[in-house]
Amino acid sequence: MNNFEFKNPTKILFGKSQIEKLATEIPPNEKVLLLYGGGSIKKNGIYEQVTKALSNFEVVEFGGIPANPEYEVLLKALKIIKEKQITFLLAVGGGSVIDGTKFLASAALYKGEKPWDILSEKIRTEKGMPFGTVLTLPATGSEMNSGAVITRKGTKEKLGMGGEGLFPQFSILDPQVIHSIPKRQIANGLADSFTHVLEQYMTYPIDAALQDRFAESIMQTIIETAPKILGDATDYKAASNFMWCCTMALNGLIQKGVPNDWAIHAMGHELTALYGIDHARTLAILTKSHYTYNLATKKEKLAQYAERVWNISEGTLEDKSKAGIDKTEAFFHSIGIDTKLSEYTNDYKGTAETISKSFIKRGWDGIGEHGTLTPKDVVKIVEMSY
Repeated sequence: MNNFEFKNPTKILFGKSQIEKLATEIPPNEKVLLLYGGGSIKKNGIYEQVTKALSNFEVVEFGGIPANPEYEVLLKALKIIKEKQITFLLAVGGGSVIDGTKFLASAALYKGEKPWDILSEKIRTEKGMPFGTVLTLPATGSEMNSGAVITRKGTKEKLGMGGEGLFPQFSILDPQVIHSIPKRQIANGLADSFTHVLEQYMTYPIDAALQDRFAESIMQTIIETAPKILGDATDYKAASNFMWCCTMALNGLIQKGVPNDWAIHAMGHELTALYGIDHARTLAILTKSHYTYNLATKKEKLAQYAERVWNISEGTLEDKSKAGIDKTEAFFHSIGIDTKLSEYTNDYKGTAETISKSFIKRGWDGIGEHGTLTPKDVVKIVEMSY
């Protein structure tokens, strides 16, 4: 196992009626900017719960943060933060709203002239404006980590950011919110969290036995929970397991001491930026081609995954590896997610070259756990996903 440091300061309030505790988690006399997305929280009762809990605070609202939070929209919120002298941010939503809030937490204290530099220049945020979250859509794990991804629509870019100053002060996770989530979004959450685990697990053996078991147990739980939560979103037990899996998949724990990949995400972000495809579905599009292309360097972990997660016990390492890949694709299909780019757009020809050029422009010479996947490799992987 590799050396590592681990610190996660986010306080989690998990379970029924936890939104009521908002008032005790935000320091008194803070001026709060309440951030949310398209307005679904006003239809499912969450908005009413939040505003009631914040009745003793001065609250300013900013709604309309889109899926794949857009830089251009967030600049409008940044202007409000400065004009209204906001001191605390509260994200009420899924990963997009929370990621957008993290950008604002960084940009509000940023001394430079162009906030986009935080992303394009990979400037880490060591201190940000304090913020908390009320999770309404499990998927990204953003409620308990310090990372965010922001889209710039004008330039068709989707870039990440992070830093110690971007951990939420607290996150409220009430599984009851899931009953109002559309089935498509639940499927996205299942695929997103599952792939998050794969990106931290599907590399090469490093004798990190406990980390492997953590990762495998999360994936097994997601597989077991998927039909239950898709079949009945009011099933509180299933909702609880689903929500906690999404958080545990990317709160930093399972990535410590082990190599990480993240090539699927790097390529997937480009598909979202180009075509507006749901983030989780871009991951499903690229998973089979990525692991098939890199089977030679990943076969030990692929075979272990096939054995432990899918109970595949017969065959060579390569046989098990290929079977594990096929089982993964079948899982995505079972939750209603297509796995070919051509199933999302007719304009896919040339996509691989476009993504490769973007990587070259940014100086991304090599991605993946070994840093050896070149833009030429990316072309081949993306073309395999057509």
